[in-house]
Amino acid sequence: MGSVKDLTILEAPGKERPGKGRFVFSDRYSVFDWGEMPDHINLKGTALCMAAAYFFEKLEEIGIQTHYLGLVEEGEVKNLSKINSPVNTLETKIFRVLKPVLTNNGTYDYKIYKEEKGNLLIPLEVIYRNSLPAGSSVFKRLKKGELKPDHFGLSEIPREGIDLKHPYLDVSTKLEATDRYLSWQEAQNISHLTNQKVAELSAITLRINQMISKEAKRMGLKNEDGKFEFALDQNKKIVLVDVLGTLDECRFTFQGMPVSKEIARLYYRKSKWYKNITRAKEIDNTNWKQYVKNGPDPMPSRLNQLISMVYCAFTNKITGKEWFKDVLPLRESLKEIQEFI
Repeated sequence: MGSVKDLTILEAPGKERPGKGRFVFSDRYSVFDWGEMPDHINLKGTALCMAAAYFFEKLEEIGIQTHYLGLVEEGEVKNLSKINSPVNTLETKIFRVLKPVLTNNGTYDYKIYKEEKGNLLIPLEVIYRNSLPAGSSVFKRLKKGELKPDHFGLSEIPREGIDLKHPYLDVSTKLEATDRYLSWQEAQNISHLTNQKVAELSAITLRINQMISKEAKRMGLKNEDGKFEFALDQNKKIVLVDVLGTLDECRFTFQGMPVSKEIARLYYRKSKWYKNITRAKEIDNTNWKQYVKNGPDPMPSRLNQLISMVYCAFTNKITGKEWFKDVLPLRESLKEIQEFI
């Protein structure tokens, strides 16, 4: 079980072949690496599942390999076009997840990735950045000197909201207690990918970003940034896994307003709980949760309803079909959401 979706394993993966499983998308949500939050967002899981299927099938059309097998309706695996009503379950190939070992000095040992070559999750998260919106982690990293303006092709510290001339590709760990940004050289060192595979990973990421950006533009949305996960199959080919293109994986905006999980992040950034998390991570970035004594409060019920409608309206619009009834248009929901964030 993850913080947002559950995995049912139908066939376990082996060293030589992938397995088969089903993602069951829940109405849970998570922000700031906390895990499950105290309330749920109605219909969120189903809306995410349907949107994810749409984007997986778009990738098939442009020849990018994924682990997607189809949506599950009444026990049958189907393409999106064959589904009668919204569902919350995707069937996929699954690959081995080989976790790095946490050592006594608090670092992670990734040597298992030197020994194992295929049918495994690449232990990285690849992030594309088309712009640098307010709230982006990039600004903290620029302030600390972890990033430099020339990384983005700029001569000075960028302002919030700037559009980049070319997408910037970031990379972080995936299997550590807290995601940690890496240089591409560090990412290659821990994953033991060849130069060719790293180049392929970047090229595939740029192609998917381009496709999502085109789809978002069709809806009047801007694709600010997003993240992908990948695996190596039994033939050492790169396969996109997990989910893509949804409001949990991408940061979309409409006329500057967030149309993504960022809405919940913005609301909770004003809370005492968030300040406690920030302090805890400064003390111990690995075991920070033990320093946070009180969890988050539920968000206001009306904000919860509005976020639910945003997820549903996005899926209706992107797929071109009204799966969810009685949903406010995105513009109206976002206008009311402004009162909370």
